[in-house]
Amino acid sequence: MKHLKTLAIALVLFISAQVSAQSKLAHIDVKALMTNMPEMKTAQTQLQKIQETYDKEYKTMVQEYQGKLEKYQREAENGTATEAVNETRSKEMQEMGQRIQQYQQTATKELQQKELDLLKPIMEKAQTAIQKVATAKGFEYVLDATEGSGLLVAKGTDLLNDVKKELGF
Repeated sequence: MKHLKTLAIALVLFISAQVSAQSKLAHIDVKALMTNMPEMKTAQTQLQKIQETYDKEYKTMVQEYQGKLEKYQREAENGTATEAVNETRSKEMQEMGQRIQQYQQTATKELQQKELDLLKPIMEKAQTAIQKVATAKGFEYVLDATEGSGLLVAKGTDLLNDVKKELGF
């Protein structure tokens, strides 16, 4: 595994050397760019509001569930409920628990979809600006210098400030 990783790094460096020898190469930290975009801050605020709404509804459902559960347990301990009533209540609690679980899953999916819907145009705007700046400066390749993206050495031209200017911030 370690040998394979070393081979992959050597291959990337070799290709990078070949590419840079033949063409102009630049890099940009796309994550840093996107986190500084005003649209991103607006999107994060929207997502946080949606998350808070889901959390509030979820907590209300859980509190209702816990309240009924405590009530039913007290009545069962006091012997005021019949066996048939206890079975009905047990089914009700199971169904209520399933609804809460389903709500949580649905809310998570909807939040993820909303995040994708909000981030896609922001990413496209960033991509367009990067392409415009790279073309204007004569770069043929622009690598993503975001930490963990696979870029090992970033000593070349950094387009972050130029792209920020292009986007107006």
